[in-house]
Amino acid sequence: MNKWQKLLVVIALIGAVAFVVEHKKKQGFACAGGICPLPSPDEASSVSPVVEPVAQQTAPLPKLLDLGAGHCVPCRMMTPILDELKITYAGKLDVVFIDVLENKEAGEQYRIRTIPTQIFFDAEGKELFRHEGFFAKEDILVKWQELGINLSNE
Repeated sequence: MNKWQKLLVVIALIGAVAFVVEHKKKQGFACAGGICPLPSPDEASSVSPVVEPVAQQTAPLPKLLDLGAGHCVPCRMMTPILDELKITYAGKLDVVFIDVLENKEAGEQYRIRTIPTQIFFDAEGKELFRHEGFFAKEDILVKWQELGINLSNE
């Protein structure tokens, strides 16, 4: 195959992948580990939020908002990380999870294309950064530092 034929094959593959992704998005949110299928009616009623929203604080805090779904594998992998961040940085950081299959309006409000999606907000509610897919705890903490938010105990 010459260079042009290879280029045409690559372009055709990209087009086919884009078509499949768009088609699957109409059936459910794209999952960072693949397409997250819509749960059956039985599963839909059993899906519960991974992390409950934190009660209102006296002073506004930076917020990490994770939007996902209970049946999505990368979303479930985020659960222990979110739980640990919520406990470790209580009083310094709000950590909130929203299941976009239970709360479709949130998926639309935050323009979610892929789950999980993490959105970093400053204390005033301004979006600072957005990440799609699994996000390791260490990488989350580094990103907060890059954004100028100090979460250390100092």
